[in-house]
Amino acid sequence: MNKISYLAGVTVFGLTVWQGTVWIAGVPHFILPSPWRVAQVGWENRVLIGENALVTGFEVAMGLVLGVLLGAVTAVQLARSDRLYRLVMPLLVFTQAVPVFALAPILTLWLGYGMASKVMMAILIIYFPVTSAFYDGLTRVPQDVTDMARTMNGTNWQVMWRIRIPHALPSLATGLKLAAVYAPLGAVIGEWVGASRGLEVVAGIRTSC
Repeated sequence: MNKISYLAGVTVFGLTVWQGTVWIAGVPHFILPSPWRVAQVGWENRVLIGENALVTGFEVAMGLVLGVLLGAVTAVQLARSDRLYRLVMPLLVFTQAVPVFALAPILTLWLGYGMASKVMMAILIIYFPVTSAFYDGLTRVPQDVTDMARTMNGTNWQVMWRIRIPHALPSLATGLKLAAVYAPLGAVIGEWVGASRGLEVVAGIRTSC
């Protein structure tokens, strides 16, 4: 309850400062609209915003589900094979050096202006954090635990499914937290490059604030 009160207080304070700055400084609304004006225009366009929010939400959800599944499967495979890890992980790290803004136009050209390019953008932006976090958890299982499982005739897959994966779930949860933040970013970047529907499409209403 204290956290909720604190967040509510900070929000009210921030909105008050924002509104007061616009009034006192006389900032033009096309540069910095007041919170009241933003809320007014948002209410006037609520149907348009709601319809396009559903599109963006579906893109984010699909990208999140597919990206997490792909990242988790990759992490398991990397944990099972040191050779595969030495081959694939440097490539994954290298891909992180490529700005996401550089990938968005390429994906749009390949997949078009529809939903597929936005979902793929969300997948790409969350794939590495999920893979890295889950792999880290899979490789931090105490060696004596896995050795004991093998002395009891446990196969590699049994050790993976019954010991390593359960032990790594907290690390996967950390990756999911990052994915939940990055997935909307990937979808919106994809819509910014080119889209026929989505929240970025209706962002033009800010010019009418």
